Amino acid sequence: MDLNLNRADYLQVGVTSPKTMKLLPASRHRATQKVVIGDHNGVVMCFGMKKGEAVAVFKTLPGQKIARLELGGVLNTPQEKIFIAAGSEIRGFTKRGKQFLSFETNLTESIKAMHISGSDLFLSASYIYNHYCDCKDQHYYLSGDKINDVICLPVERLPRITPVLACQDRVLRVLQGSDVMYETEVPGPPTVLALHNGNGGDSGEDLLYGTSDGKLGLIQITTSKPIHKWEIRNEKKRGGILCVDSFDIVGDGVKDLLVGRDDGLVEVYSFDNANEPVLRFDQMLSESITSIQGGCIGKDGYDEIVVSTYSGWVTGLTTEPIHKESGPGEELKINQEMQNKISSLRVELEQLQYKVLQEREKYQQSSQSSKAKSAVPSVSINDKFTLNKDDASYSLILEVQTAIDNVLIQSDVPIDLLDVDKNSAVVSFSSCDSESNDNFLLATYRCQANTTRLELKIRSIEGQYGTLQAYVTPRIQPKTCQALQYLIKPLSLHQRTHFIDHDRPMNTLTLTGQFSFAEVHSWVVFCLPEVPEKPPAGECVTFYFQNTFLDTQLESTYRKGEGVFKSDNISTISILKDVLSKEATKRKINLNISYEINEVSVKHTLKLIHPKLEYQLLLAKKVQLIDALKELQVHEGNTNFLIPEYRCILEEADHLQEEYKKQPAHLERLYGMITDLFIDKFKFKGTNVKTKVPLLLEILDSYDQNALIAFFDAA
Repeated sequence: MDLNLNRADYLQVGVTSPKTMKLLPASRHRATQKVVIGDHNGVVMCFGMKKGEAVAVFKTLPGQKIARLELGGVLNTPQEKIFIAAGSEIRGFTKRGKQFLSFETNLTESIKAMHISGSDLFLSASYIYNHYCDCKDQHYYLSGDKINDVICLPVERLPRITPVLACQDRVLRVLQGSDVMYETEVPGPPTVLALHNGNGGDSGEDLLYGTSDGKLGLIQITTSKPIHKWEIRNEKKRGGILCVDSFDIVGDGVKDLLVGRDDGLVEVYSFDNANEPVLRFDQMLSESITSIQGGCIGKDGYDEIVVSTYSGWVTGLTTEPIHKESGPGEELKINQEMQNKISSLRVELEQLQYKVLQEREKYQQSSQSSKAKSAVPSVSINDKFTLNKDDASYSLILEVQTAIDNVLIQSDVPIDLLDVDKNSAVVSFSSCDSESNDNFLLATYRCQANTTRLELKIRSIEGQYGTLQAYVTPRIQPKTCQALQYLIKPLSLHQRTHFIDHDRPMNTLTLTGQFSFAEVHSWVVFCLPEVPEKPPAGECVTFYFQNTFLDTQLESTYRKGEGVFKSDNISTISILKDVLSKEATKRKINLNISYEINEVSVKHTLKLIHPKLEYQLLLAKKVQLIDALKELQVHEGNTNFLIPEYRCILEEADHLQEEYKKQPAHLERLYGMITDLFIDKFKFKGTNVKTKVPLLLEILDSYDQNALIAFFDAA
């Protein structure tokens, strides 16, 4: 059966964080439920729908930004007590709005995630996890990387308390008390955890996870090891997952999986006979989905999906049909209802217009007064700068609570801006003088009306490091602009991984000197993405990385006074050597640098580059032929006379040109990497071969893998 859902916008609160909206349990089956939501203004609001209007049950006074909202209560009873996390405090409210709990945790960081199970409270700040029972401290754990979410397997179904932490380093950490029982790697940085079917599934151990790069999976957390059940790859390049819920919206007696993404997509997955998820419905809203719930809000008997968005809209996707089939008397009643609704909206609009006029006058008076302070309106911006493994590019996502007028992008390092299909903004480039003022890129994106979310794609060059700046101007008066900065790191295309191939030919760089563990860790943070800012616990640490563009790898092991870096790519070692010695010189630390170069690694890296280079050369050659072949086609009237290879090029012309356009300077990048490899190979031998580069480029233009390897060996 097809799933038809109709959109209904209920009301707007302030800007919301993920997982801050819940539905209170219904008094009877399919009766309307109340919605409770917390926002960045610190306001908790509970409301229900009556005759199509949102009616508040209670609304608290503003306070600290609300980071999480959960429902709790005595186990095996309706969960209708409301708990919120704001700053380092937990507050509890009854469903009528009476505050019954104020618990100051005294955490040094703000609470980022929370889970409640009976009298057990599980909290995490950026790196710290705490477990409280009846507000008394029970367990504590310091994570090696940022904690994005926390959950506990259902204690009413299992004989143990098993908290699970979703950590930024692509790992789920399963705890027992204050210790890690085991870790399991997931395919992306996990942002959200939820119990399958709301209760842990058949075993009570089934856990859903969603990642910031849009992957979704189910994993069984047993006492001894994890069992991966299924995973949905993000092949359509949709947004990261912010929230999930389980609810039977299809009405077949089996709970469906509801998913909200940061690009505004709402999805419904049903389960087939093999318990594999199948996409049944999706709808795009204009801004990121921060919370998602299944229930009944608008009208008794009509199930719906309720979502909250970044700017605070509470929206329903309901099974209630818009056009009802009815007799003449019923039609008159509907028309009367519609008239009443229109007249009440008109009154509301007039009141708002009057209020805007008053506020505008007040602002004019205050800004012209001699004692006036700068009355610059503050606008919330939700930004995300992440490396995509699939195409070795960075995604910069900017989401503003109001419409965006324009965004200026400035970079002091060479970067390429790639095309994004979802992007409707008009881009214009300004000429840059990189010699005198370090400007390598100046681009302006002018947005269409009501655009609140902008996505950009950027590709950097390893070894070139600096800062990318985005100046965001919202469409508000008076005109204001917010500047956001993003670091382009020396090894910007490397991504953390947990396993590497130790059989590859490796080059080794060893640093020794009078430096502390914290100092060498800060240098690694400066050079590589996805490294936690805080030095990990212990005296020694090892991180593994993979280059997303070339698939080469890097192993970094360091402790106080020593750092060892191993890579199968000589250029990676060369970049690290240059950057680390420069950083040590800045701090007046004397470094002893030694290196071991494995000649076989150069041939190995060239073999990794070969398929990419061959593909790009063939693509460029095909694109060059398209115009000539089209002319021949017009001249001859058909393509029967062409050989099959040329006919194939004509048939795929649009696809080939689109792919070529999506990857500007791809071939130049590969040429640059081979040139760097050639220069770096001989730099470690103390030979300058820059004069031989033109000869190398000639060989690349008439590319043959064996000839290239022979040139590297003979030079």
